[in-house]
Amino acid sequence: MISRRMHVKKEFIRAFFILTFFYSFAYISGQEQQYSYFYRVYFSDKGIYTPSDFSASDLLSERAIERRRMDNIECPDMRDLPVFPDYIRSVASLGLTLHCTSRWMNTGLFKSDKPADTSQILFLPFVAEVKMVKSPLTKGSSSDKLDFPMYGADPSAYDRPVAMLNGQALHGSGFDGDGVLIAVLDGGFFNGNLISSLQHLRNRKGIKATYDFVRNDTYVYDYHNHGTAVLSVLAGELDGLIEGTAPGADFMLLRTEDTGSEFPVEEDFWTAGAEFADSAGADVISSSLGYFTFDDPSLNYQFMDLDGDRAFVTRAADIAASKGILVVASAGNERNKAWKRILAPSDGDSVISVGAVDGNNLISAFSSAGFSADGRVKPDNAAMGVSVPVQIETAVTGRSSGTSFSCPVLSGMAACLMQAVPDAGNTEIIDVLHSSAHRYTMPDSLFGYGIPDMLKALERLQDLRIKKPAEGSLAWPNPTSGNLEIVFCDPPGSVKIEIFNSLGRVFYSREYREYAGRSLPVTALQRGQGGVYFVRIITDRGTFTHKIIRLSN
Repeated sequence: MISRRMHVKKEFIRAFFILTFFYSFAYISGQEQQYSYFYRVYFSDKGIYTPSDFSASDLLSERAIERRRMDNIECPDMRDLPVFPDYIRSVASLGLTLHCTSRWMNTGLFKSDKPADTSQILFLPFVAEVKMVKSPLTKGSSSDKLDFPMYGADPSAYDRPVAMLNGQALHGSGFDGDGVLIAVLDGGFFNGNLISSLQHLRNRKGIKATYDFVRNDTYVYDYHNHGTAVLSVLAGELDGLIEGTAPGADFMLLRTEDTGSEFPVEEDFWTAGAEFADSAGADVISSSLGYFTFDDPSLNYQFMDLDGDRAFVTRAADIAASKGILVVASAGNERNKAWKRILAPSDGDSVISVGAVDGNNLISAFSSAGFSADGRVKPDNAAMGVSVPVQIETAVTGRSSGTSFSCPVLSGMAACLMQAVPDAGNTEIIDVLHSSAHRYTMPDSLFGYGIPDMLKALERLQDLRIKKPAEGSLAWPNPTSGNLEIVFCDPPGSVKIEIFNSLGRVFYSREYREYAGRSLPVTALQRGQGGVYFVRIITDRGTFTHKIIRLSN
């Protein structure tokens, strides 16, 4: 199938332009200055701005616009509009410095080296609320939440995370996330520019953008290696050591976690990262982060807040999903601790919350329990999160555990589904991840709907989105400008495809031992000249031949 996600290149230039244009006033004055106080200011409206004042291309990349167009999502809407600049300037005039804004939440995050007089801010007629989201308190133990143990050999096969989900059926059919853009929101990617399992990603320039929303900087290869481990699960490739779940995908590496402390300000950083991902056209947000307690206990969430509607980061995650992005989040590692429950933003009703199982499909002792505070099934799904192969050192691999790693296992496999059925919307992806899982008819508070089967999920997506021929196979479009799709009436099993030119010479040939699904994309004719070609397809169900006209360029 011809992907709607293939025009990644050049869009990041525009995405960065958009970011700079609307947030340029946030990157002023003294990046070296240390700010101890951060305030989230909620504005009552967008000033004189209305959606009619902007075209979609003023606010979003073409890739983001296309994603919304395909999903019939209004573009732009009020949430897409920037925070009104006059409001920003008025608050800044009271002695605060803007760090970033959220157009979705209509907030500004301001910082200061001393406590602010919030009554002055609240006196402004367009300010609805002010909340202090960071103060100079002593670092708490929760500040080390991204640390993870590394250990060596393990009986589980290196490719068990993929095999458990029947993901090798997709990989073996060429569905490795190619053309899908994944935004990874994390606390740092130390050594991510060096480790060997990502060399293939760097060679093909698959890291499309980096940004540190904590420091307002483009460099992310420092501070912490948690994001590096997550990225190795998603994209790593080392024979016999690591099999990434979406090694063919493209990535944006976004640092949104301040690893030096734990405060609600990180929810603002997360939201800024999610909005940037949206503007750049991300298809997936993979976030192995979660929030519930902070260094200032007065700011803690209570379990009743995890109802999908209260936590700031959860509301932002659900808005991201409303823009057509598949948002995947770790359920948390709290079941063997005092909290026990899932974390925000995994409580979002449009967020896929991922629990962790071991190599024998047993739920881990640490995987956070559901349900959500309002009784919805959480976590949504489970994937391998015990003894998952990861890499954080340049030439050394190891194993580690946590829902931090079950999250990229599932988000990467979901990206492969998106590649296979590019017209599928994020809600359809969520539905098939649920319905293909092993506990779908009896979900519980530990597994949720359970461990999904990617082959079943693919078949259900294709039943929704692909009209199958009455019999045999169909090749379209015909005539073609180079991209061709072969659609089978039934799953073909093994497939050998051969393309002959008008002289009977083999132009292209490829075999699949066991092809997943009913739709086979063929791009080989992009390299051919105009003329007549014959496509022969040999499957377990028979041999089919199609005469194809390749249009001249």
